[in-house]
Amino acid sequence: MRLRNVKGSREAIAANEFVIHNEEEAKGGWNRIFGNTNPIHIEIGMGKGQFIMELAKTNPNINYIGIEKFSSVLIRAIEKQEEEQLPNLRFIRMDAENIENVFDNAEVDYIYLNFSDPWPKDRHAKRRLTSSQFLKRYVNILSKNGGLTFKTDNRALFDFSLEQVKLSGWKLINVTYDLHHSPFCEGNIMTEYEKRFSDMGNPICRMVCTP
Repeated sequence: MRLRNVKGSREAIAANEFVIHNEEEAKGGWNRIFGNTNPIHIEIGMGKGQFIMELAKTNPNINYIGIEKFSSVLIRAIEKQEEEQLPNLRFIRMDAENIENVFDNAEVDYIYLNFSDPWPKDRHAKRRLTSSQFLKRYVNILSKNGGLTFKTDNRALFDFSLEQVKLSGWKLINVTYDLHHSPFCEGNIMTEYEKRFSDMGNPICRMVCTP
């Protein structure tokens, strides 16, 4: 379970140079913030940042933005970034429901969703980051050739996500119910949760799709 309270985390985030403040003012101007016209990839619910930081180090010609709503988790990613000083990585503390207020039409080239909150109760289904409600939001910010990768160890959430993708008219590029024993595993970057669940013997589900 994520810790919700780390003393001083909100103050530290508010003062950090790698966090975008007043993020709605950045809409339509992200390339200006990064100082280039490189593609923009985002991870929604990035946790402590292990996954997105590895991507940023591996792909210096892509701009990455990590989105996390919990200050106590985001502060850990900030600490790592202060050590790495990656020029192509920025963070936002926000709820994903507001994503269309932060990114313009076709401003994002790729979206990563890793081990998202399953919101197991049916009445909370629309809060799941792979629900049709969220997929509609993603369509409005993704570029023409944009796409999305989703990983989870929660089979029920994965099956729900596959249904939502199909109902929303998205195209599935590839699907696996056991990523680490599939041909799609080459080049896979593990998240903190992925390593934990994999070490427990849980198979990792992954889908790649495009609008």
